Amino acid sequence: MTYAYVRAHARGVAALLALVALAVPRAETAVAAEPRDPWVRAWGANPGGRLGTGTTVDQQTPAAVQGLARASVRELSGGGDNSANAFAVALLTDGTVQSWGGNLAGQLGDGTTVSRPFPAAVAGLSGVTEVAAGFKAAYAVRGGRVLAWGDNTYGQLGDGGTTSATRPVRVQSLDKVKDVVAGCNHAVALREDGTVWTWGRANHGQLGLGDTTDRNTPQRVPGLTDAVEIATGCAHVLARLADGTVRAWGYNTNGQLGNDSTEAGPSPVEVHHLGGVARVYGCGYHSFAVLDDGSVRAWGWNGRGQLGDGSTTSRTTPVPVPALHEVTGVAGGWGHSLAVRSDGSVLAWGENTAGQLGDATTTDSPTPVTALPSGSGATRVSTPVVGKSSYAY
Repeated sequence: MTYAYVRAHARGVAALLALVALAVPRAETAVAAEPRDPWVRAWGANPGGRLGTGTTVDQQTPAAVQGLARASVRELSGGGDNSANAFAVALLTDGTVQSWGGNLAGQLGDGTTVSRPFPAAVAGLSGVTEVAAGFKAAYAVRGGRVLAWGDNTYGQLGDGGTTSATRPVRVQSLDKVKDVVAGCNHAVALREDGTVWTWGRANHGQLGLGDTTDRNTPQRVPGLTDAVEIATGCAHVLARLADGTVRAWGYNTNGQLGNDSTEAGPSPVEVHHLGGVARVYGCGYHSFAVLDDGSVRAWGWNGRGQLGDGSTTSRTTPVPVPALHEVTGVAGGWGHSLAVRSDGSVLAWGENTAGQLGDATTTDSPTPVTALPSGSGATRVSTPVVGKSSYAY
């Protein structure tokens, strides 16, 4: 082999590599434009392994949920408080459901009471369109009907009894359901016809039936025929109507019904000074609304600054949250709140004793701080209804 031949061969290889490089710039550009990682993120308190990180160690900054990619998750809901019962469920885009965390009441739906700090499938569930997690029970909508599992002390499984179940059971006498949400020990369903149905615990009037009597099967909330969205806190409920106004009922010690009082409301009342509402969000003991113009209103308990208005004063009617704009989603736990913006950034405010604000500190903040920067890829956020944990996906 001559030296001239080797040089010619080398030039040929170099030319081939150059052609390959020219053929793939689009792929290189696409990779560079991808968000920094593809995973669901979780942070804050981690009792029972609720963060799904494979451990029970608290996280002061967002950590990856094991094996759970954002692109595969349609909905995520955290449940429990800050004990070993804390858990979460996720609905995947293929219609299956995964769960993780504490399982003392069978709330993981896997037929056991063994806790698990990483996601695994709820056996036998497919074709699911909605999920929700309560205090120690979980719910799924499939084919317009509701399935439930976990604790049933107050009839919150809606199956006519009070026996807990470690696998999904059917909620009685309810079909054509669009959505289901869960409070601490009650559940709320929105049917296609705009009616709202509730069951479970009613000690604060959270069933909206005019009394404080528990129900172990779904009952229709009187007077609501045009609801288009439902949300719930621990013991209060919000319903957005077709005209952009909001009704609320249940626990109201901190003004979370927004009707300028602190008296319990066992029947729906109108949230004052609130119209043109695009979305509503029920949190532990406070509430949020995103208006048509993208601005945010908050009301209810604010002892840890969870309303985000810069104070720790509770509000009995909605007040503006000045720092929030271009918000696409909100969530709130016991004493903290989250928002995701259209640029993919995630903001957090309120209590931070377990690192649930995600800013690498344990310092409370009555105004939003950054948990995830713009470009994170997050489009939705979630918290347990009375927990100190956070999720972004």
